[in-house]
Amino acid sequence: MFQDFTKQFGTSMEPFKDLVDIQTKMLEELTRQQMECTKSCIEATIQQTREMQKCQNATDLIELQKAYAKELEDTLRSVGEQNLKALQEARAAIEKITQSSLESFNPK
Repeated sequence: MFQDFTKQFGTSMEPFKDLVDIQTKMLEELTRQQMECTKSCIEATIQQTREMQKCQNATDLIELQKAYAKELEDTLRSVGEQNLKALQEARAAIEKITQSSLESFNPK
């Protein structure tokens, strides 16, 4: 009897374990993306600082600032899209688990 209860409990907790796994993977992916974004922004800032020393006039500086802003904008847009993709994938997986769990309560 105890073995049956343990087996049933383990089976009933399986969807919860799957949800935790999905959330863990999603958070790992988001963290990785944020670290790459931070690294890219820091590298762009370092490069910007180096290039500023080469500017001869205000026009050069303005063009350099435009290029820097564009690079940061592209980086942030890309990371935002990747973040949304990771969140959507996790949501779809969670919906699938939820749906299958709810279906198990329907009488057959």
